[in-house]
Amino acid sequence: MLGNSETSLAGALHPDRLSAPDAPVIAIIAAHPDDEVAGAGSLLPSMKRGWLVHVTDGAPRDLFDAMANGIISREQYAVARNREARAALAVAGFPEERLVAMGLVDQEASLDMAGLARATCALLVRLKPVAVLTHPYEGGHPDHDATAFAVHAGIALLRRSSDRVGTQIPEILEMACYHGGKGQAPVSGAFLEEDGEPVERRLGPEALELKQRMIDCFTTQRRALGMFDIATERYRSAPRYDFSRPPHPGALLYERYPWGMEGDRFGHLAREALVALELEGLL
Repeated sequence: MLGNSETSLAGALHPDRLSAPDAPVIAIIAAHPDDEVAGAGSLLPSMKRGWLVHVTDGAPRDLFDAMANGIISREQYAVARNREARAALAVAGFPEERLVAMGLVDQEASLDMAGLARATCALLVRLKPVAVLTHPYEGGHPDHDATAFAVHAGIALLRRSSDRVGTQIPEILEMACYHGGKGQAPVSGAFLEEDGEPVERRLGPEALELKQRMIDCFTTQRRALGMFDIATERYRSAPRYDFSRPPHPGALLYERYPWGMEGDRFGHLAREALVALELEGLL
């Protein structure tokens, strides 16, 4: 286990530790291809024993972004997103066989959170990480929030059955992504609430140049990735969340976009999933 202190977290996620022969096995579970590069790109070159999981294929049914990139079908867009992600991992030297694609449709991960939590639990049994690095619950993107729910609920399922399956319970770590904050402008690279002191990593010139090369692979996502300060990454141990309630008062960031989800509906879907999983009050 990594422990919950800032010191142990910083040590576990240090590139030197991740590249050691006895490095802790950490699974990054990201909602979309590119989230891991934006939020934790400096870790990927060192994670030879780690895993990367993409929950969605990065291609929504709405073809607005696809057609803006000269792509006319959702399927073609999904192929392009996958190709970009694999090119970025090749730049990082991340082993392609350690990439797992769950294949959900972009913007639809929250529509079956019980099923996603069960699939996440089964995946963790197979991958056996000591920690999962994932998204915070912040209302930035519905797929980010659904992924956070699935990790927390999946690990709760794992904990409930741990005596039977005989597996270790991974800790939940978070990478700063983006959210609406308490104002109008999107905020990237910082947590909504500073629950505990996050670990802040400022990238040196070599690491920054490598991360930029990875980001450059995502040609269809230049506009979205352009809002990130790629020189700084922040991590923390995950706090407890009430997924049945919006993460903050006021409009959530994803409510400002036509992404098919509102905070109240997400909370309703989360409550339904908790009932289906028999996890009410256990997260």
